[in-house]
Amino acid sequence: MGQGLHGSATTTEAVRRAIQHSQESLEASPSATASVPRASQNGSGEPQSICSQGARDKLSGADAASASLEPPLQSFDLPRRLAAEALGTALLLAIVIGSGIMGERLAGGNVAMALLGNTLATGAGLVVLITMLGPVSGAHFNPAVTLVFALRREIDGWTTLAYIAIQLVSAIIGVWVAHLMFGEAVLQISTKLRDGPAQAFSEGVATFGLIAAILGSLRFRPEATPFIVGLYITSAYWFTASTSFANPAVTVARSLSNTFAGIAPASVPSFIIAQLAGAFAAMALAGWLFREARPA
Repeated sequence: MGQGLHGSATTTEAVRRAIQHSQESLEASPSATASVPRASQNGSGEPQSICSQGARDKLSGADAASASLEPPLQSFDLPRRLAAEALGTALLLAIVIGSGIMGERLAGGNVAMALLGNTLATGAGLVVLITMLGPVSGAHFNPAVTLVFALRREIDGWTTLAYIAIQLVSAIIGVWVAHLMFGEAVLQISTKLRDGPAQAFSEGVATFGLIAAILGSLRFRPEATPFIVGLYITSAYWFTASTSFANPAVTVARSLSNTFAGIAPASVPSFIIAQLAGAFAAMALAGWLFREARPA
């Protein structure tokens, strides 16, 4: 038994030394990181990602304050980035509308249970979609997010327009997919009014919190961003009177579903105005709050 322990300790020490030697060799080699694909710089038109890309700073030593949103390590062409935005936005709306229909059918008239099912599906779905598609397109799925990145000069004007257009179209397609899955009429118009100053103010607050969460997490914990976004939306479903649409494309698309998650077209303009106001306010605050202090 004593020999066994001694042999195990000797093997462990040998492995430790081998690992240490490998690390020292990598650090000494000038080509150790030469093959790592480099991300494009701001202003190149590459989408800024809301998923984890913290490795770029570790590789390049760039100042995190110069760009709080890390672009993908791999460069994808615009058609594939738009395809990723289309897929993610459509699936997001299929999740929102589909889980709303399922929750309402299973809850037996208990609105709280239906909302809980809708909430959990949406939050979980966001984590998956952002993790999966963030490295390709940045996983915006939201015109408010895209406009914030554009105003920060992190994506160019044509990319911004293309993203917003594909988000709007894909959101509507996602609603239709949900209708087909549950045997609903594909073409619908919602009759669910969500009017009043409190509802609009709630959307401003919800979108403010979403943008602040994205920018803050990308500044300090980029690897956690998918979970932060998913958890924030999960909570905002319940602490806002509007159930946190926080997304102009989602708002427009949900007006075309007369189901649990719908919104009447008459309520859409006030929601979108409030969402954009909240997004821009969060962008302004984050630009000051999260800026790294310059050394004296």
